[in-house]
Amino acid sequence: MFRRTVETGVEIRLFDLRDAEPIYAVVDRGREYLRTWLPWVDYTHSAEDIRQFITRARAQYEANQGPQAGLWIDGEFAGSIGCHPINWQNRNCSIGYWIAARHQAKGVITRCCATLLDYLFQDLRLHRVVIECAAGNHKSCAIPQRLGFTLEGTLRHGQWLTDRWVDLMVWSMLEDEWRARRAAGGSAI
Repeated sequence: MFRRTVETGVEIRLFDLRDAEPIYAVVDRGREYLRTWLPWVDYTHSAEDIRQFITRARAQYEANQGPQAGLWIDGEFAGSIGCHPINWQNRNCSIGYWIAARHQAKGVITRCCATLLDYLFQDLRLHRVVIECAAGNHKSCAIPQRLGFTLEGTLRHGQWLTDRWVDLMVWSMLEDEWRARRAAGGSAI
């Protein structure tokens, strides 16, 4: 199963059905904040909704379509990071992430993304990874910037979010760019 230590006290691991209650508790506590940028929050009303998501996420992983993982800080659920289904013909995918408000601004998601990118480029041998962030979500857009992604452009009105259309900034990283970045300093961030 997919499990990676990011640093002492921080790990990302494939979701398990037993995670449904703690995940739902974090989502429910942060609902007003999270729904600002994440459309799925308004459709998540119970731990059962989380269990259904976990079942789909595990099926995705078992079908070799990439991991959806929980982010755990000192043993407590703190957020999520993962792949949208991998396009194996073109060896690419997009990734998404979120973290509870109290854990933000500490670089945790950036380091988790670097760990996931190592897995995607080194272990799975993908060629391209994309991150799409809502324009205006400056914290989220800062992550691909810090990791050296290239801003490719904007998808105008690319996502319906609660009560409005938002533009999506499209960022990409290629396998040789990631390898060069890692080789240059041994670290992506």
